[in-house]
Amino acid sequence: MTGFAGVLSVLSGLGFGIPGVIGARHLARTGEIWFFLGFPTYSGPFEKFGIQASVALITWFVVICALEIVVGVLLLAGWQPALWLSVLLLPFELIFWLGFSLPFGFVFGAARAIVIVIALVR
Repeated sequence: MTGFAGVLSVLSGLGFGIPGVIGARHLARTGEIWFFLGFPTYSGPFEKFGIQASVALITWFVVICALEIVVGVLLLAGWQPALWLSVLLLPFELIFWLGFSLPFGFVFGAARAIVIVIALVR
């Protein structure tokens, strides 16, 4: 279970982090939200704070994604305390999933939370 939680963490971190880097760079250069496969990336309630704040918020989200990748690697290595680190990251991720209207974040987050609970109960 710990390994599966690690895979979910790494996939989520890469899946949101890489587009986050591209999206922040695009927003900073053009002032427009980047579209990926026809969908706007990193738009949502955070947009009301303006371009500069949105670039900073996306950048902070990328940092959270990088931490999630590190935690995922630690989980894959079998380091049990990383389960608790993964739990600690979830509220921060939730803020960004809501602020940027990222529905798939909830899917990955819920799956990871369930797997972590199962791993902790064992």
